[in-house]
Amino acid sequence: MAETNKHQQPHGPSWLLSPTMGSVYSEYLSSSKVREHYNYTKESPDTKDTPSRQVASALIILLCCAIVVENLLVLIAVARNSKFHSAMYLFLGNLAASDLLAGVAFIANTLLSGSVTLGLTPVQWFAREGSAFITLSASVFSLLAIAIERHVAIAKVKLYGSDKSCRMLLLIAASWLISLVLGGLPILGWNCLGDLEACSTVLPLYAKPYVLCVVTIFSVILSAIVALYIRIYCVVRSSQADVAAPQTLALLKTVTIVLGVFIFCWLPAFSILLLDYACPVRACPVLYQAHYFFAFATLNSLLNPVIYTWRSRDLRREVLRPLQCWRQAAGVQGRRDRTPGHHLLPLRSSSSLEKGMHMPTSPTFLEGNTMV
Repeated sequence: MAETNKHQQPHGPSWLLSPTMGSVYSEYLSSSKVREHYNYTKESPDTKDTPSRQVASALIILLCCAIVVENLLVLIAVARNSKFHSAMYLFLGNLAASDLLAGVAFIANTLLSGSVTLGLTPVQWFAREGSAFITLSASVFSLLAIAIERHVAIAKVKLYGSDKSCRMLLLIAASWLISLVLGGLPILGWNCLGDLEACSTVLPLYAKPYVLCVVTIFSVILSAIVALYIRIYCVVRSSQADVAAPQTLALLKTVTIVLGVFIFCWLPAFSILLLDYACPVRACPVLYQAHYFFAFATLNSLLNPVIYTWRSRDLRREVLRPLQCWRQAAGVQGRRDRTPGHHLLPLRSSSSLEKGMHMPTSPTFLEGNTMV
């Protein structure tokens, strides 16, 4: 009986069972654990770098580079112009920051996939997947913050003032802190290193209850956001003209489009994770194609900056301003190179480069003025 109890596996998340924590954490640096879990959850781990896989990886990396550049331009536009330092634009900037980091995380995930995967230690694998979960969590909480801000500003007819900037920054910081905790739970111990039967097929080192918990939290938050926007639309439609002004409706339409695109891009990935929880090991072959669903989800981070700049003429001008300055500077340099004695010509000042690029006095989302 004593021998039987010695080898009996404990039930429940290993991070909650203190007697086994030492043995679980001792496996974090094992070079064979990742291979063991992939062999258990997948019939034949497909990690060979075939030409088609290499082409797909290159395309994903190019896509992620575009994501980084786009969102970096949005962040620069919001940071450099004080007229964009209102609550709405700061929350959009926070969403752009999460999308930018998502692009970086997807690049790292792609480079550490394929034949590299089975050579990773568990702690490296947790860092690879956890970074993606952290940025996803930050995006969801950013959407929640935007919905709350719109509800406060429209339903309550109340705008953030300069004295509320501290509260706004605390809200952003809290969303990132919660995202770090939520994405870091597996590396802290809520994983399946001590129980292979509890492992996810899509994410072989993650425990199925953890995956279900994360998807449930995100689904509840997104449902709450949708409910908030429905309430806001009802308030706007039944309010006076100052609340239902064109700029109010235009901004509300913009953030609603952002929310709709997020749900459209991530719904297939959430569905595959829910199916992963319900399916026994090796019972659902579609789970082996989950990477296509997550690749589709990355389009969300690419489309968000397009939506911002398409809907706001002010933001579009500010986002394109660095590119226009670079293009004009390159044109000036080209003309100087083609001109005899160009080394005697003075350089044009930055003020001359910016001539004709006057910005509007206020960054609004007015239809017919700043909206397309």
